[in-house]
Amino acid sequence: MSIRLKLLLSYAAMLIVPLVSILTICLLLVIFYQGDVKNLKSVYETTENRFGHEAVEHAVKEIKRSAPRHPDLLLDFTYLEDLSQELESSDSGIILRKGDSIYYRSVNMEQSPQLAVDLPQYDGEKFTNSYMEKKEGNTNYVYLQFDSKIKEEQVSLFIISKEDPLTYFIRKYFPTLLICLVLTLIITHVLLTTYMSKNIIRRLDSLRRAAREMKNGNMDFKLNIWGKDEIGQLGVAFEDMRTRMQESIRIQHQYEENRKELIASISHDLRTPLTAIRGYIDGILEGVADTPEKNYKYMKTIDAKANELDHLINELFLYSKLDLNRQQFQFETVEFLPFVMDLTEELQFELEKKSISFAFDIQVAAGIFVLMDRDQFQRVLNNIISNSIRYMNKPLPQISLKAFLRADNAVMEISDNGIGMEPDNLEHIFDRFYRADESRSTGGSGLGLAIAKQIMEGHNGKIMANSQFKVGTTITLYLPNHSRE
Repeated sequence: MSIRLKLLLSYAAMLIVPLVSILTICLLLVIFYQGDVKNLKSVYETTENRFGHEAVEHAVKEIKRSAPRHPDLLLDFTYLEDLSQELESSDSGIILRKGDSIYYRSVNMEQSPQLAVDLPQYDGEKFTNSYMEKKEGNTNYVYLQFDSKIKEEQVSLFIISKEDPLTYFIRKYFPTLLICLVLTLIITHVLLTTYMSKNIIRRLDSLRRAAREMKNGNMDFKLNIWGKDEIGQLGVAFEDMRTRMQESIRIQHQYEENRKELIASISHDLRTPLTAIRGYIDGILEGVADTPEKNYKYMKTIDAKANELDHLINELFLYSKLDLNRQQFQFETVEFLPFVMDLTEELQFELEKKSISFAFDIQVAAGIFVLMDRDQFQRVLNNIISNSIRYMNKPLPQISLKAFLRADNAVMEISDNGIGMEPDNLEHIFDRFYRADESRSTGGSGLGLAIAKQIMEGHNGKIMANSQFKVGTTITLYLPNHSRE
């Protein structure tokens, strides 16, 4: 059974069950109080129920019982006064008409002289069981007529009672009110059912269409589900799921593109030393290296290319481990100043052998500690220095090192006066296998700075580059300050 049909049946039940319950209760009450459904008409016709006061009911019964046997009582002022006093507490009274003139009027009826006007004519010796209504000003009155002949004179006794406006309105318009109530109930439920059905079904249909789009592999849409109810919350969760899946697919596609690019780059970089090795081996096999000197030279070249190939494979392996977060770091707390001083001594010694000028500026106080893996951080420094040396083209090559504190970080800046790079190339400097100018490439795997970035991120640090074409490049390293108390 569809949700739409379930909702329609549930709202229909909400309409039918209360109506049936109300009608059943009403019928049971009528039967309980009236004895039979057929007596329902008596609610409107009987005098007692119409007047609704015990004193009036008692007076009516008294007249019905005494007047037929002693008609002269109707002309007895004492009897009439007693009746008037009894009826006065119920805001009722009597008017007795003898012939065409008023013979007696209750005191409270004298305040409304118009009540005696246009009273029904004598209608024979009988008691009128059906009530009649009379309106004077804004007040409604109900009266009962009792006709009798006394000494050949026509006498009419009227028992008159003021009717409550609300009771009068309900009694007079009850059928109309009941019909309006039922119609209002039906219309309200129909409109409510239609609105709620459309409101719920429309949103569920949007979810169904969205699920079909996702099933077909289309994630480029936006699901708009309004409301804060359960369906609205479901729509928000569904849209969040779609967004996450779309992002996951995008990342998957990016990974696939990166994998293809990595394979292509690996193939290219591995082919270069392999081609050289094969060429020199062919030279040896074909007798080109026909002297011990040439043979030694060829073997040295093969050894260098094999080392280059081994280095490239190691770099690829390390980058893959870093990229997959499988490289284990051996962190230790290191005092920053001694570490930097030892580093400057090593760099000065190595660079002087290559005729590269080295300068340093250490602005770090003692007692500053950082958390690092010495070997991996040393690899970062080696990759940066190697890049600076590889792309150095000045007659007087220079490399400088600065160390200082900035905010909560220990900072190292390594600058050179090499070829530098343009802004378009600078933003890709940490991408794997990226070389700013392939035509001027002097070797290298193209993974050095990519590996440096991965290692710095593993240290919760940061690496940044700033370069000016034909002027030089500066690489800045940030390590969080873990100083002890």
